[in-house]
Amino acid sequence: MKVAFVGIGALGGYFGGRLAQAGNEVVFLARGATLEALRRNGLRVESVAGDFSLPQVHATDKPAEAGPADAVFVTTKAWQVPDAALQVRSLVGPQTMVVPLQNGVEAYDQLAAALGAQHVLGGLGHIIAFATAPGVVRHIGLKPLITLGEWDNTRSARLDNLVACLTSAGLEVRVPDDIQVALWEKFMYIASFGGVGAVTRMPVGIVRSVPETRSLLQRAMEEVWSVARARAVPVADQALPDLLGLIDSLPADGTASMQRDMVAGRPSELSALSGAVVRLGRALAINTPVHEFIYNSLLPSELRARGQISS
Repeated sequence: MKVAFVGIGALGGYFGGRLAQAGNEVVFLARGATLEALRRNGLRVESVAGDFSLPQVHATDKPAEAGPADAVFVTTKAWQVPDAALQVRSLVGPQTMVVPLQNGVEAYDQLAAALGAQHVLGGLGHIIAFATAPGVVRHIGLKPLITLGEWDNTRSARLDNLVACLTSAGLEVRVPDDIQVALWEKFMYIASFGGVGAVTRMPVGIVRSVPETRSLLQRAMEEVWSVARARAVPVADQALPDLLGLIDSLPADGTASMQRDMVAGRPSELSALSGAVVRLGRALAINTPVHEFIYNSLLPSELRARGQISS
């Protein structure tokens, strides 16, 4: 299968690397230092599941030259999705599937508006990993998993073909009964875990063990659950204890990508995570005080990282 990845950080590097390692035709759409590193050194993945290197990969900043792909995975940061959609257009043929894997719950609508809903599936990635240098990914926790599905939850032939491709590359794949429920369950987890971690600047082992921050984390998740139910997404009551159990199982030194970006002074997914909880909650008259506190507290750092304030 010909598969393209747009955004070659932790997600694109790990999952794209596994597919290329298995012999699929993989195109990495990259820019700047990442493109240069991929062309010069290939891709290296350092993983608790086993390291591997690909000395040569197909990397380009000209998607039109790559031609249509069978599937395109959009693995940029959430705030980069609208720009990524413009790059994806020349990779999309009549049968192309486009799968967003970033955090948040708004990427499907953004890509469907730009590319046509018939091309876009729902998707999310599960992994604790980060890029240590251009073209180098370190996977430190969680068994890598891709969850995907048709937006209307039908089990289509194209979905089965994509699942078979991913599975044959040794990747774990899940097709849930309801992809939108799956997206909102991860949103409950990552918006809350990332937000509380970014405010406290503490790893998950400390956040979950201090009663006050554990309570803050739980209340943040409850707010996302309330917004989901108000939007008629049937997230189960059991989702909250299940997600707290997941957090309890994480490596004690684990951090979320938003927290790492904030600490490093980089632009983050604040607007797509806690910002989206607040924004979507207001539209439905749902109060979200914890996420409003997170968003308001972190906004000055975010604006400075984006060069919108200078001191």
